[in-house]
Amino acid sequence: MSTLTFQVPDEQAERLTAAAREKGVAVEELLRQLADDFLTRKQSFEAAAGYVLKKNAELYRRLAR
Repeated sequence: MSTLTFQVPDEQAERLTAAAREKGVAVEELLRQLADDFLTRKQSFEAAAGYVLKKNAELYRRLAR
């Protein structure tokens, strides 16, 4: 497992701490969950976009004329 260290403004750190407290998890766990959600959504979006582009490639080629 890797360790990442980064800085955030104090206000953002306080908001993240409060959000973690509300969920009953450590800030580190909240950030892991947020990163996982982001990466999953990104992967899903890219897969869907790739599907649409491939499916409509001929239409896009004709429209580009």
